[in-house]
Amino acid sequence: MTYPHPLMEDVKTLASFEGWGEDVYRDFFELQRGTMTEAEFIEKYHQDRAILSMDMTGFTSSAMHRGELQSLLRVLDAQRVAIPVLQEFGANLIRCFADDIVALFHEPNSAIDSAFEIHRRIQLFNASPLASEHPTLCCVGVGYGQILAIGPNLAQGDEMNRASKLGEDVARGSETLVTERAYTAMADRSDVHFEFQKKDDQLFPFYRATPAEID
Repeated sequence: MTYPHPLMEDVKTLASFEGWGEDVYRDFFELQRGTMTEAEFIEKYHQDRAILSMDMTGFTSSAMHRGELQSLLRVLDAQRVAIPVLQEFGANLIRCFADDIVALFHEPNSAIDSAFEIHRRIQLFNASPLASEHPTLCCVGVGYGQILAIGPNLAQGDEMNRASKLGEDVARGSETLVTERAYTAMADRSDVHFEFQKKDDQLFPFYRATPAEID
């Protein structure tokens, strides 16, 4: 049985919806036709990057109970605090969407150090007269490894999925969670405490990271 409905095949039109760029759509079609191998696609778009995926607490509930504009102003405050930190620690890409921020780094130490500094500055901001009556906290997931530099965040694939899952769904306010690959790359750090998290409902292992107490 053939598919009875039209399919979008024009790469320029597909790219206009900002999922992927024209080159990426063209290469995906070549993959489907067998004129490009998976190895060739991966070699073309592969990068090793550290991923910081940040979410903010209470976005939906604050919009419901305190109003849409007040909820968005909380997001603005968090962005005002977090973005300078990400810049200071050398993020080579920063993308904001709703209450999420994604940042890419060349290596994971800068990502986790920026996460700790964001939590610290958010606490300071929330204790200042600048904070709203119901300020937000940040939840962070950090991953490291092979990604495909495609899409709006120039980071797609398994490690991006894991970092996003941790930052957006699992981590709580002021918490930093890291993937197994990120942990392996930073396990020798004496200034960071990594605690393996045993949660049966997760599909992959991960760790909670906190700054180690200095004697």
